[in-house]
Amino acid sequence: MTATTPKPTSAPKFCEGIQYFGEPLPEFDKYGKESVVIDGAVNPKDDAAVYQTILYADALRYLTLQVTGSKASGHPGGFASQAEAYAALVMLGHKNILTEVGHHAPGFYSAMFLDRSLEDMGISTVQQLRDRFREKHGLLGHLSGYIPGILAPAGPLGQGQHFAMSAALLHRDKLFPFTVGDGGLGEPYIMSGIAHFHTAYPEVTNFLPVLVWNGFSQEHHSMVSTKTNAEMIAYWQGNGFDEVILVNAKDFDDKNQPGDYVDSTAFSIQKRMEFTSAILTGIDKAAKSALSGKLTVFIIKQLKGAGVHARGAKSHNLYPKDTLDAPHIVETLKAIALPAEAWELVRSNLEKAGGGSASKTAVTEFVLPLADIGSLPLEEYAVGGEAKVATTAMGKLVGYVGQKDKNFIVTNADGNEASGIANINQALKINHPVKDDLYNQAPGGQVYEPLSEDACAGLAAGLALMGARTLWCSYESFAINGLPIWQTVTQAMAELRRQTPSTITLYTAGALEQGRNGWTHQRPEIEAYFASMMRNGNIFPVFPCDANSIQACYDWALTTKNKGIVITASKSPLAIRTTFAQTREGLENGAIALQELPPQPPLAKGGSKTVVFAVIGDMTLLPVYEAAKKLQEQGIGSRIVSIINPRRLYRASDVAWDTCSEADGGFINDAKFDELFGGDGLIGVTGGASAMLEPVMLRSNCPRDTFAWKRGETTASAGELMAFNGITADALVKRGISLIG
Repeated sequence: MTATTPKPTSAPKFCEGIQYFGEPLPEFDKYGKESVVIDGAVNPKDDAAVYQTILYADALRYLTLQVTGSKASGHPGGFASQAEAYAALVMLGHKNILTEVGHHAPGFYSAMFLDRSLEDMGISTVQQLRDRFREKHGLLGHLSGYIPGILAPAGPLGQGQHFAMSAALLHRDKLFPFTVGDGGLGEPYIMSGIAHFHTAYPEVTNFLPVLVWNGFSQEHHSMVSTKTNAEMIAYWQGNGFDEVILVNAKDFDDKNQPGDYVDSTAFSIQKRMEFTSAILTGIDKAAKSALSGKLTVFIIKQLKGAGVHARGAKSHNLYPKDTLDAPHIVETLKAIALPAEAWELVRSNLEKAGGGSASKTAVTEFVLPLADIGSLPLEEYAVGGEAKVATTAMGKLVGYVGQKDKNFIVTNADGNEASGIANINQALKINHPVKDDLYNQAPGGQVYEPLSEDACAGLAAGLALMGARTLWCSYESFAINGLPIWQTVTQAMAELRRQTPSTITLYTAGALEQGRNGWTHQRPEIEAYFASMMRNGNIFPVFPCDANSIQACYDWALTTKNKGIVITASKSPLAIRTTFAQTREGLENGAIALQELPPQPPLAKGGSKTVVFAVIGDMTLLPVYEAAKKLQEQGIGSRIVSIINPRRLYRASDVAWDTCSEADGGFINDAKFDELFGGDGLIGVTGGASAMLEPVMLRSNCPRDTFAWKRGETTASAGELMAFNGITADALVKRGISLIG
């Protein structure tokens, strides 16, 4: 095919920025004179539909290469190898497409451009598409839900299936295909996540993995490149898939290409038609299978980089040498260029396919209606009364929410009973195919308990991103295994163009309660993860100090939007120290004063001095109260301040709050900060990472120090473990006296 550089006078305006236009295509007069999209979809057995699907696939390849070439950066090869599959899905009316592969971003952006979704962000020409690719306030290098028509973010491998399954669970009448790269198939989360979900929700099969089997990963052959077709089919069948549909480009090759993976764009037009026909009918069969109750996968086997500037892993990424002026890029663009009338036809088809642009039809372009849960049945315990288990108090509220909202799901990998929240299981039941009242399990339950923190966090965070209420419960020591997808979701929530319920977590059984289990169960370093995330602007770790406090914290969390709320609490019976009103004040100001003992000048050494204890957590209050008593005996005053919501203690300039879509600019002012933390000496105390105390240490001007977690050990009690980490009343007293001179 030859190409001309000047823009034809007949080219539609959106083509401005296309560098090369092709000569008239073979068979275009026969198959391309009018759009074949009727009522939002094509007839997969129509030859004209097959031909126009090829045009769409080639348009995607051209834009993907030109857009990435415009910045000599980005990833064209993986998407190019499955362009026919993506094109077939759209031509058949399926636009709720997700991906597990962030490197497919430029292809997805090209698709969103062609169906006019990107016009919602001011991108209406190819030139604008090029200009804003990989630029601030534009089309970031990997997918984000900020982009119109894009359902979910994609970056780290092994996450996309959670988003697709979440969407499928909430929208049973729609198909949610998601592309999976064979380079990422080795991630253990993909198959294990699908397997547990399918066991828990056997009736929810309207998500469709589309395996892009192109033989290569980012920089080398994929680890599944040596599998035979039969072995690949058996692999998916062995993982519970009822329908495995594989279309292999090699079966249609008429150019004698070497190897098991070939490029369909090199075929004759007749063989391209046959290959694309197989894709179109195969996708149609797969879609109907998935929507009718069968766990289904579609596999396209085609060489990575098909139709673009390089083949194999060398096509994966563009480097500084791969500019639009580079001869190999110019040559490729000219070879795959389409004539103006083909571009016009493709645009016409995509405007109609699926009922309109993805930005107007995708499920995530709308706020999901939420069930009215009314007011939570809060139970305020008497301050100083009987000790209560905080997690159990919250569990009662969680059960109420689930009974009012049938979309609500609780996830937990290590068991709710072990965290003092068996009442959640009793109220909502563990979703399990075996009904057993002894274990509070039954089909259709609202508690999801895989033994994978990734699967727990994935479904809970994915559902929240899709618009539903959820709660992810975890032992503090193991939650780190689920945090990558939780972090992905919270970052996405910070830039969403719509409201969605915050993703809420409850972390129990902290290090101090895990003495006899030893260091394997003592990993409060996770709090440093959240401490760094607080600066994002939409992350709020909260630390209720008792069973009243946790209720007020959860009540508040349920009212928030587009945030990540981390509730950390003990499962041990602890004293009631606060009222609801105090915690609500602490949520607003960041902290509350629990106790103030004035100095006693006649006894004091060196005059009237006050030591302030800034305390994170509940069990850590025990040695602090003891230290305050001992200081009082020496005439030294003290103030115990419970830090409930440390993010509020930062200065506004410390946090990127104003960049968030649901901006929260609430920070404690200097006067209130000094009222709480002003003294002659300040000691920050936490049973977790000292980084969580940073907001206080940044703003305090008095002599100060921190007592924090160092490392784990096997101990008989929380007190012994705190002592191992230097957190004792005597040590606090000694340091307090030295600070005040």
